[in-house]
Amino acid sequence: MIVVIAAITLRSQRRVMNRTFHLTTAVVFIHRAVRIIVLATLAILLVGLLAATVARAECGPLKAPEKEQIPVAFLISDGAQVIDFCGPWEVFQDTVIPSRTDMPFRLYTVAETTKPIRTTGGMQVVPDYSIADAPAAKVIVIPAQSDPSPAVLDWIKMSSKTTDVTMSVCTGAFVLAKTGLLSGKSATTYHGAFSRFAMTFPDIHLKRGARFVENGNLATAGGLSSGIDLALRVVERYYGREVAQKTAYNMEYQGQGWMNAESNELYAKALVSTREHPLCAICSMDVDPKIAPKSTFNGATYYFCSTDEKKMFDAAPDKFVSHSAQ
Repeated sequence: MIVVIAAITLRSQRRVMNRTFHLTTAVVFIHRAVRIIVLATLAILLVGLLAATVARAECGPLKAPEKEQIPVAFLISDGAQVIDFCGPWEVFQDTVIPSRTDMPFRLYTVAETTKPIRTTGGMQVVPDYSIADAPAAKVIVIPAQSDPSPAVLDWIKMSSKTTDVTMSVCTGAFVLAKTGLLSGKSATTYHGAFSRFAMTFPDIHLKRGARFVENGNLATAGGLSSGIDLALRVVERYYGREVAQKTAYNMEYQGQGWMNAESNELYAKALVSTREHPLCAICSMDVDPKIAPKSTFNGATYYFCSTDEKKMFDAAPDKFVSHSAQ
């Protein structure tokens, strides 16, 4: 009887030891797994923090010359949108540095040739320089305008090798994108051109809802008045926030978008065209359904501001519909 009890007791002890061993092993395994997960998470956060730090460094303060003026070239052509280049022009011309008696920015217009051009609204501008003889610029402003020639695109690419900022305004982003400089980067443009931009440049990450987007020495602003904010942001990068705020104050400009690049959230979502309020399927502008060109796709009717936009839609209706829904 004593032998049997001893054997039973021994087996019980072994079971307890085995359970304890397995439990200990499980605890050790879980501890190691948790530690690996924590370390991996910290590594990911650290990488993200470093990437954000690098991005901030790339788009941080710019070194302003002590005495020399900063040359700013405004690249224009027929159809240039007036506010796209005149807005930033006003910002740069109104910037004042108390310790200087001259303007800190030297402004001039550049075009493919010096032949007079017609901007929106019929304004005539005689360019100061052609791309063949324009002074080297530290800032280039590219407003919405007509399609650029290969020579103009080459000028932008070559000039941007030494600029502090090459910035587009509105659909000027299409001109900058055609140089290839924005490939693989983020950008924004006029909200009415989001779908067309996304279709035309699938290798560029389109940021809807951004007042402006900065990538190293490249920057893109949203539509029209967004160029004023991006120009104020450039002033801030050169001379600090106080100077930029004083510039905005002197202009009686009350917009705050230059201090918050994500402030165009209102335009992040496309407007919806309805029977009561039809919109152009390309640019989202109001249309009169009685006279507007129209197309039918998948049982739905789409209206357009012009026959050119209708042709654009008809060439790839499925893509326009999918991009407009984003």
